[in-house]
Amino acid sequence: MEAAGGAAEERWASLCNCVVNFLLEEKYHLTALELLQELQEDGRHAQALRLRSFFSDPAFFPPDLVARASSAPPGADPQSLLEEKIAAEEKLALAEYDLRLAKEDLSCLKLELQKQQQSSPDDTNGPLPDASTNEGFNQHDKRDVKISALGPVKDNERKDLNCAVKEYLLLAGYRLAAMTFIEEVPDQDLDVWTNSSACVPDALRRYYYQYLSSTTEAAEEKISILRENEALTKDSERLCAEKDSLMKSRELANNQVASLRKSLEAAHVDIKEKEKMVQDLKQTLDAHRKELNDCRAEITALKMHIEGTQSSKQMSVGDTDVTSQINEHENFKGTESVTTTLVPAESLTNTQKDQKNIESTIEDSPGSEAPVSCSTAWSGGYGISGEDKSGTHTSLEDISVNGTPHGADNSQGNSGSMSVYVLEDKVHTEKLDSPSTQKSSDKMALETIKIVSDALPKIVPYVLINHREELLPLIICAIERHPDSDVRDSLTHTLFNLIKRPDGQQRRIIMDACLELAKSVGEMRTETELLPQCWEQINHQYEERRLLVAQSCGELAVYVRPEIRDSLILSIVQQLVEDSATVVREAATHNLALLLPLFPNMDKYYKVEELLFQLACDPSGVVVDVALRELVPAVVRWGGKLDQILIVLLSHILVSAQRCPPISGVEGTIDSHLRVLGEHERWNIEVLLRMLTELLPFIHQKALETCPSLDPSMPENYLSESRLKLYATGDTEWSAFEWMHTECLPNLIKLACLLPAKEDSLRTVITKYLLAVSGRYGKDYLEHIMLPVFLVAAGDIDSGDFTYFPLPIQSKIRGLRPKTSVAEKIAIICVLPLLLSGILGSPSSRQQLEEYLRKLLIQNTKDGSFSMHHSAEIIDAIRFLCIFEEHHGVIFNILWEMVVSSDTNLKTSAAALLKALVPYVGVRVASTHVLPALITLGSDQNSAVKYASIDALGAVAQHLKDDMVVDKIHIQMDAFLEDGSHEATISVIRALAVAVPHSTDRLREYILLTTFNIFKLTSVPPIGNDIEWRRERANVFCEALRALDATDLPATSVRDLLLPSIQNLLKDLDALDPAHKEALEVIARERSGGTLESIGKAMGAHLGIATSVSSFFGESGLLGKKEGGEQHDPAAPAPPQPSLQSQPENTRFGRIMRGGFGDMLRGKAKGNDEPS
Repeated sequence: MEAAGGAAEERWASLCNCVVNFLLEEKYHLTALELLQELQEDGRHAQALRLRSFFSDPAFFPPDLVARASSAPPGADPQSLLEEKIAAEEKLALAEYDLRLAKEDLSCLKLELQKQQQSSPDDTNGPLPDASTNEGFNQHDKRDVKISALGPVKDNERKDLNCAVKEYLLLAGYRLAAMTFIEEVPDQDLDVWTNSSACVPDALRRYYYQYLSSTTEAAEEKISILRENEALTKDSERLCAEKDSLMKSRELANNQVASLRKSLEAAHVDIKEKEKMVQDLKQTLDAHRKELNDCRAEITALKMHIEGTQSSKQMSVGDTDVTSQINEHENFKGTESVTTTLVPAESLTNTQKDQKNIESTIEDSPGSEAPVSCSTAWSGGYGISGEDKSGTHTSLEDISVNGTPHGADNSQGNSGSMSVYVLEDKVHTEKLDSPSTQKSSDKMALETIKIVSDALPKIVPYVLINHREELLPLIICAIERHPDSDVRDSLTHTLFNLIKRPDGQQRRIIMDACLELAKSVGEMRTETELLPQCWEQINHQYEERRLLVAQSCGELAVYVRPEIRDSLILSIVQQLVEDSATVVREAATHNLALLLPLFPNMDKYYKVEELLFQLACDPSGVVVDVALRELVPAVVRWGGKLDQILIVLLSHILVSAQRCPPISGVEGTIDSHLRVLGEHERWNIEVLLRMLTELLPFIHQKALETCPSLDPSMPENYLSESRLKLYATGDTEWSAFEWMHTECLPNLIKLACLLPAKEDSLRTVITKYLLAVSGRYGKDYLEHIMLPVFLVAAGDIDSGDFTYFPLPIQSKIRGLRPKTSVAEKIAIICVLPLLLSGILGSPSSRQQLEEYLRKLLIQNTKDGSFSMHHSAEIIDAIRFLCIFEEHHGVIFNILWEMVVSSDTNLKTSAAALLKALVPYVGVRVASTHVLPALITLGSDQNSAVKYASIDALGAVAQHLKDDMVVDKIHIQMDAFLEDGSHEATISVIRALAVAVPHSTDRLREYILLTTFNIFKLTSVPPIGNDIEWRRERANVFCEALRALDATDLPATSVRDLLLPSIQNLLKDLDALDPAHKEALEVIARERSGGTLESIGKAMGAHLGIATSVSSFFGESGLLGKKEGGEQHDPAAPAPPQPSLQSQPENTRFGRIMRGGFGDMLRGKAKGNDEPS
């Protein structure tokens, strides 16, 4: 026991020494001082020996400072403290100086020691006893060396050591020392020790035992592993950085390669165009050279012939003018060919003919001198290159022997001709090709161009509008050849403003002229002269001018530089897109589609995409049609970013619906999820859905092109069942194919879940898109992909087959299932119509549609599992299906099964379904299917079925006005009234009252007569406690009478039926609502033309006044005319007659307004208290 106690004491002393060393090395002096005090109190002087020696060392704690600090009062003098601070700073400076000298001496000694070790060999043959004696010491030194080689202590290691020391101090009972230690380590929370491998109970002892039990080799191995880990971590970070830099450099290189490829392709295209142009120019040059040589040969022959003629005949040529005029048609024909730079062959032929005429004139004329006039061609003017002009004027001027221009002095009289005098003694061949003659011809042509340019702006206003296009050749020629840019701008302005408000044909003529001019003048002049005129016309007050710009800018883009097309011309189109006129926006849309293939790059793609969606959502249907038909395919082909367009398109569709307010603000209800669409939002959604339909061929084509493996056995449509099975394995990636059922269809389902039940137009557009998808992708895709998606979304997940979906896609599709009862009801309201009409409504799925409808309406209703809880929603979904006439046969087959069924619920549902389907059927279908079914249901013994059929017959009367249908309704309603029950009577009157505003006159007469007969049979007010029965009866009849009052009734019907019925209603004031009473009094007053006094007397009938009714309905009164027959009282009937005809016209609007408050009055009547 003593030995065990001694070992424990020894271990405790070792741990204490470790703690003392740690505190002193880390300079936790306050904790060390507290530990010294507690060790001395415990009597452990041996362990406190080192601490005592440390704190008594005058080098660390000078005696004067300790004495001064211990003797200093709490409030010491500041001056003395300042002096002590200065003295301490001086001592510190001296100590630092001594430390620096000591470090220098130490470094010198180390250098000398290294030199001695290098100069003296190692003593490896030392005595063995010394080695064995120092073995333990050397091992300790090695371990110290290895530990010192670990580097500075890391933060996490320091925290582990601090926590271990704190734990030791607490376990040893040195609580003051532990508290001081915690305060002395402010940057670490020693109360919270992070859970790690170093966090163990009695950690310091475990560290000590681990240190004693570990060998040098293990320590070295662990240290090497730590270093290797650190090195590997650093290498991994460095490699990641290098990888990122390499990826960036790779992307840059790819971009550079792509740009270089584009530039190379553009260079190749440019080279091919230049080579083709060079070949064309060479061929043209060869042809013109050949023509020039032929002309020169003919001119030489003519010269020789003229010289021979003059030498043989000595005669003078008389003053005979031989002038050749080119007619106006040939002038216009010559000026229209503005692209040619040389004189055409026809003009040379005409010149040769003129020369022969000159020869014959010279030979035949006896005079010595003959004035010869030859016509100058337009091609000698401004705009012809020097080489071409030299050839042209050689051919023209060689004809004249000696030229003296007279046309310059008399240009107005003969601006198209030039007089030449041929002198007999001045015929020299040297002068034929002289430069002065060519300069004179150039000057003459230029003068002619200037004269025409000055005259055109003055001539144009005085030319008839229908004939101004005949001036276009002159205007184009003047613009092309005039040297002054200001004059050219003025003429270009005249060209664009040639007609004040040009029609379509005139705009086409002006555009063709502009195109011809652009071909002739080149790119630079087109940009500087034509395009500015387009820009000026953008904001013109007449839409025909703006339309001219919109129609021409796209065609002019071919004749300008590529960089102008996507800058200036695109800006012009962008301005025209904002125009207020529909025709201008339509033309801008068309020209934007023409402009896109001419863009040199894709820099303006996002601007074009923005314009695409702006034009697609235009308020004008014409602009939308052009955008969808022309611009959408053009943008897809030009940009090649179909995925980007689809992402933006689906986002716009959903946002357009989501930004609309909800129907109700009550959270947790169905109406809080449905949106109230405005006209603008409804139009945008419809147009964007149409745009999605237009993009469907591109989507399908991309899915086919990106198919991982092609089945050669199915070249037309390989989206077969085998192809889908291969896709279901998930071995291949086919994102273009998956987009349809993972992105498009779920987003359309989200959109459908935001639309109220009344938005049939948008649901119809979605249905047409789904039918188009199934038509392109095939029957297998419809059955195995689309059908499961919509079954899950409609809440019928048990019917879905997911075997053709990869496992990752299955989870996405299953996520479409409604998760709450509200979501399930929304799915039935919004998604089930699309499932029935867009998926099962496909021509290839008619059998499945019939089976699914039978399951919904018959099987599930009998089971009570599904349809009983959602019958109204399912009926509304089938109502939407009935919009498509091709499904009527399937629906009515199932309806007859329900009608002849013995189940009361099925019959009631059949009546409700027939009522919903009536607005979507015609007279033939109603006569052959609807009415027989309703008559069958009306003869049922169950009252609920019978009353449901009455409501459906009222719907038939409301929507169909055929006489045969109305007669059948009369017969059936009479059969219901013969029953005599209160419920049947109320149902008949209520059903017919709803049909009054839309029914025929015969039906209105029938309703009036029925109401009158009922009141006649029950004219005595009921007495008893059945006040609710009386109130219901009064409200229904009052609504019927008010609905009839809102229509144009014959005067006899008003007199004989309407007013007596009102009077009968007013007899039972206890059952009549005050609001109804007031409305009936107004109707009676307006329809009878009486005064308030007479109406007041009439109202006194229920009080027992003897004369209350006789004065109003008696034989001599207003309503006594029927009983009076042919006897007419001239005094009494005369005043009411005008009012009976005029009053309905003056008060019809008021009657219609009053007729719409039935629901409000019924609600008010139900809220009245029972009379006491």
